[in-house]
Amino acid sequence: MVDVWLPYGKSDVCARVPARNLLGSIEPKETPGAPDPRAEVERALSEPIGTKRLSEIARAESRVAIVVDDMTRHTPTSLMLPSVLAELNAAGVRDENVTVIFGCGTHRTVKPEEAIHILGEEMLKRVKTVSHDCKAQDLVYVGTTKTHGNKVLLNRAFAEADVKVLLGDVGFHYYAGYGGGRKSVMPAISCEETIKHNHAMLLNPNARTGVLEGNPVHQDMTEAARLAKVDFIMNVVANGKGEIVKAFAGDLEQAFLEAVKLVDDMYRVTVDRRADIVIVSPGGYPADLNLYQAYKALDNALEVVKRNGVIILVAECPEGHGNQVFYDWMARLGDLKAVEREIKRNFALGGHKAYYLLKALQNHQIILVSSLPDYYAANIFKLKTARAVNDALNEAFKLAGSQARVWTMPKGNFTLPKVQAAE
Repeated sequence: MVDVWLPYGKSDVCARVPARNLLGSIEPKETPGAPDPRAEVERALSEPIGTKRLSEIARAESRVAIVVDDMTRHTPTSLMLPSVLAELNAAGVRDENVTVIFGCGTHRTVKPEEAIHILGEEMLKRVKTVSHDCKAQDLVYVGTTKTHGNKVLLNRAFAEADVKVLLGDVGFHYYAGYGGGRKSVMPAISCEETIKHNHAMLLNPNARTGVLEGNPVHQDMTEAARLAKVDFIMNVVANGKGEIVKAFAGDLEQAFLEAVKLVDDMYRVTVDRRADIVIVSPGGYPADLNLYQAYKALDNALEVVKRNGVIILVAECPEGHGNQVFYDWMARLGDLKAVEREIKRNFALGGHKAYYLLKALQNHQIILVSSLPDYYAANIFKLKTARAVNDALNEAFKLAGSQARVWTMPKGNFTLPKVQAAE
């Protein structure tokens, strides 16, 4: 037997896998964080990719808008913003001419205590802030995307600024391929209808994790950001501990694509075959806080499990399902075709998780090891359940056979595996 430890909430659980069955463990590269994160941010600002320095783009009289992430992302904005502001001050821009926009997309507005957490108290005193409202009446039309005919309406403070800056982080994303870059325009500061038009394209087979080429969601987002006339971006890539590994500043597309290369280098893992069984953990707290967050690990595990194979998802989910739309669509629609129709007709953030889960269930058996009550896991989310990981593994061997081969993925939310050669 081989003991494999998997993060579960704030602790670990041990899966005992027979040595003859175990293919190995799929894990991302352990990449150290930059020794001095602020110095790394300043280095990126001083060596912009594909454009002039921000201090050369801005003028003393410029009105500047800076889009930052809301609380749904873990971007180290409070570390990045002071250096960006220093660059602007060096060009003569006064603090009162800078507006920071919380890019809420379709999420709720940022609460005062969250604003302190995101920006830090000092920054909050120095600059004006506004939370984007995707249903606001005074959004500004900046054009229609040529490829997908999406009418782009944006936040007025951003559209009317002389210098437009985006701050964010780059990592894998379900249907945009990667987060960061252009996503700070669409969906972050876009109109609700613009966002819905874009997100409905997630049904396209190319709209998936780690794919940019031929991905309509990404193409549409990029076109929207071009229409917005973004002047400068600052994006970071973090390791599994949330530490900044490297910062990328400069041109909207060039700086973003350089960050994408690093994400691929750190988090893409090539293996030689698919397994009959994959035991996957999102990576423990906070990645497995709820089923909505933990699903990402399951999605990544699909890349290395055989058709009709078994996935064991080891995720504590102390906060339950984590998203009301996800729950409602599973309870009310609960059928892949019905969910597809609803996405086309009335996309709502959260509904996409119902789509992905039902799609995964078409060709795979999924066993959930969690604190979620069986009633919800089985009846609403249509998952098999087990009280402990080794109970789940015994059940998986019954389903897949005693000779079944097993991969483990201890950090599933942060690992994108790929099979080298098609079988």
